[in-house]
Amino acid sequence: LNKTLINMANGGINDPIGGGFYRYTVDSKWHIPHFEKMLYDNAQLVSLYSDAYLVTKNELYKQKVIETLAFTERELMASNGAFYSSIDADSKNKLKKLEEGAFYTWEKEELQKKLKSDFPLFQKYYNINTTELWENNKYILFKTQSDIDFAKKNNITITELNAKLKNWKQTLLQERKKRSKPHLDDKTLTSWNALMIKGYTNAYRSFKNPHYKEIAVKNASFLLNNQIQKDGSLYHSYKDGKSSITGFSEDYASVIDAFIAVYQITLDEKWLTKAKELADYSLKHFLDKKTSMLYFTSNSSKNLIARKMEIRDDAIPASNSVFAQNLFLLGHYYSNAGYSKIAKQMLHNVADDAVKYPTEYYNWLNLMLNYTGSYYEVAVSGKEAQQKINTLQTHYLPNILIAGATKESSLPIMENRFMQNETYIYVCVEGACKMPETEVA
Repeated sequence: LNKTLINMANGGINDPIGGGFYRYTVDSKWHIPHFEKMLYDNAQLVSLYSDAYLVTKNELYKQKVIETLAFTERELMASNGAFYSSIDADSKNKLKKLEEGAFYTWEKEELQKKLKSDFPLFQKYYNINTTELWENNKYILFKTQSDIDFAKKNNITITELNAKLKNWKQTLLQERKKRSKPHLDDKTLTSWNALMIKGYTNAYRSFKNPHYKEIAVKNASFLLNNQIQKDGSLYHSYKDGKSSITGFSEDYASVIDAFIAVYQITLDEKWLTKAKELADYSLKHFLDKKTSMLYFTSNSSKNLIARKMEIRDDAIPASNSVFAQNLFLLGHYYSNAGYSKIAKQMLHNVADDAVKYPTEYYNWLNLMLNYTGSYYEVAVSGKEAQQKINTLQTHYLPNILIAGATKESSLPIMENRFMQNETYIYVCVEGACKMPETEVA
């Protein structure tokens, strides 16, 4: 996994000047990308690199999260907190003709002119050489060694290299702004926005930048105020100030997941309450009672010939696997045996196939691990709950459920646990609890 993450971060699939990742590459070196940038790819990669940083403390991962979120806010975010869907691969070149990658690629002469005396070092760093020449005399910036190794080989300190990198990026970003921009798909999709909220919550958990929490809450508030209707149902799309299209199960599953994540970094119970309401709505309108699986479309949708189900995890996890995880979590938060029973049944439905075809059931297998080993409920109650949870979240702990309150709470997992002058940490497995602790360690 580390090998893949490092090579993606260094490769042509990443945009080192503007930040963010392209959709895919056409070669096994991650060098030659298809230059489209999708919200859902970048959202999930932010979550993944944030988690990987917690495990490894690799600064490259942190840098990619910072750059990807800076790109997201600069190019994919509206002033109301909504995220747009994607940016095209093609844009107009110097001859005013559409060309793939025209906005992102560089000619050698252009780089020499802009970077002047720094060009020889830049050329080595990003492999501007005959073997890496792409097409139309263009280069795709591409790294093949770590910054520490590169600095050693070129007799400069890592501090000097970082200063140069910052300068190169600013220079080339300014230059790129003069080019014809690729087309922006400015519709807002509920499920993809929820994935990016999750990205921001994961980034906040790993790096404690308060700005990331602020953006997560801003986008979650946008969904709450624009995409949830009075009857509790969701819209799928938003564009030009209008919400439209009846939501699909992927919208409900992703938003519930995102709202639970927002609760875990804010301890604001309204997000958990809203997640539960959306789960109850989903069970009423999407559930097939025979199989305990969700249909992709609501029973209130009209003119449908057939109702399909989304079971296999693909470029985005299947709505059923995300929903099963949501019910697993909500079952713990609300001590709701009904939720837990459905989650278990959903997993049981796919267990045989998941073991046979693991790459198509990766998110289901993630849920399966919660049943395979111990799964811990960690409830923190008291005035310092937020600080203690923040400390706890600087460790990669995938098999815990975090709950917290800074005052008396009626949430089942938090009930009767508040003490005025002390902050206690309660650790339980399947209802069996240790004595409460006061220290995170």
